[in-house]
Amino acid sequence: MKPDLRFVTLILALLFSSSAVALQAQEAPKPTQVRQSKSTQNPEDRDRKIKSEPNDAYTRWINEEGSLITTPEERRAYEKLTTNEEREQLIGEIWRRRDPTPDTEENEYRDAFYERIAYANEHFTSGKLGWLTDRGRIYVKFGKPDEVESHPAGGQYERPANEGGGSTTTYPFEKWFYRYINGVGSGVEIEFVDATGSGEYRIARDFNEKNALAQVPGYASVDPMMDAAYLRPGDSPLGRIELLANLEKAPQVDSRFPGGSTPTPSLDDNPLNFDIRADFFRLADNRVITAFTVQTENKDLVFQDSGGLQIARLNIVGKIIGIADRPVGRFEDVVTTTAMKSELTEALDRRSAYAKVTVLRPGNYRVDVWVRDVASGASGLRRLGFQVPKYEDGKLATSSMILAAKLEKLEGALSTSQFVIGDTKVIPNLTGSYRRGEPVGVYLQLYNAGIDQTTLRPAVDVEYLLSKDGKELMKQPEDWRGVSETDSRLILSRLLDTKTLAPGDYEVSIRVHDRVSGQSLQQSAKFTLAP
Repeated sequence: MKPDLRFVTLILALLFSSSAVALQAQEAPKPTQVRQSKSTQNPEDRDRKIKSEPNDAYTRWINEEGSLITTPEERRAYEKLTTNEEREQLIGEIWRRRDPTPDTEENEYRDAFYERIAYANEHFTSGKLGWLTDRGRIYVKFGKPDEVESHPAGGQYERPANEGGGSTTTYPFEKWFYRYINGVGSGVEIEFVDATGSGEYRIARDFNEKNALAQVPGYASVDPMMDAAYLRPGDSPLGRIELLANLEKAPQVDSRFPGGSTPTPSLDDNPLNFDIRADFFRLADNRVITAFTVQTENKDLVFQDSGGLQIARLNIVGKIIGIADRPVGRFEDVVTTTAMKSELTEALDRRSAYAKVTVLRPGNYRVDVWVRDVASGASGLRRLGFQVPKYEDGKLATSSMILAAKLEKLEGALSTSQFVIGDTKVIPNLTGSYRRGEPVGVYLQLYNAGIDQTTLRPAVDVEYLLSKDGKELMKQPEDWRGVSETDSRLILSRLLDTKTLAPGDYEVSIRVHDRVSGQSLQQSAKFTLAP
């Protein structure tokens, strides 16, 4: 069986790129040293075993081969990350964004990239690896040129008209010609000159750099600016500066590809207001339940009569975007809100809510949500950036704290309908606005709480606190009697009575102290009580 040359080339490229620093270090000869025994050797001179930081591989990629293709926006996103999992996810997103066929396992862009690195290392190495040279960087970023004019020995050279004409003697040089480079232009000509004779060709800022007689007394070079009629647009000093600046940029990502950037949707002049929120609940290692809630005011919707029933219909479309603008999820639903004709006036004073649940890895995301009223055509777009938390084993943590418009314990079999979390129906109140007398629901999940091994009950102290204008009005403890389980997940669920409270702004907090581990935390949320 013949070996797969494409695979071998790719592996060689990976080995070359990952070993660049080590190979360069080996090329520099070291002075001969007299070896001493450990007993007589100065401790400061002994070799030390230094363990590399876990971030080194990711930092090396973004600063070395990854620097050839990453955009400034992608680098800024990388610099904001704090964990290796997030960095690994971003690097994967960078590759997927450039994949012309994202629905297949093979990434042709990535394969071609490392094949080019292998080619550059084989053909352009000169004191440093080929992909680090000027020719190597251009080759890796933009591929094989359409034409190459090579003068490996330099010597006598007849200059064309656009270079001023006449004869001169040159250093070794090459001219590369690309018919078109996306983001750079058409008819791109790049010149590389080996002025030192070392075999390393450097990109030329102007075409006089290859002139070996330019600095020799009595052999003044011809200044092509003397006859501007011969100049092509790209031959002017400003044209050369612009070309070199464009060549330094990362290759453009073609947004026509499915893996490209997400276009910004356009909206009409009939806006629809709504609120959106994301809540997080631990599921398993590196898996977090992410619940999106969309809430509209019924008074902003158009209800139509259908057999005596008043119905408002909404189209809801959501797109979840990961780092580097990579889509990672999508949802689309038709949602209806109904009311009897006799109840319509009262129904218009209420809100409607929609929920969508998905599972995500810890990291940074955004969700684009578009809502359209079918009857009126009114529509609205909201973009929400959010960070999915990472829940660590053994560390006291909580889910999102939810202020609920409805909090109800379900009996019997568990339901899979909207807003149901475990055995509790939780409908969030996104505005945090309640009428006096309406109960304020509070829901929170507690993870990795300590367990009293004698009673097998939670060994955590939990207090509910209600305050107004910084003054504490109420403090209620959580009663763990009847709770006998060793599950690492505890549910905190409570309805706060507002009948005796005056209208105004309030804050409800949940304080937790684990008597086993000594860890403490607090979650808070604000709400407004109207008359």
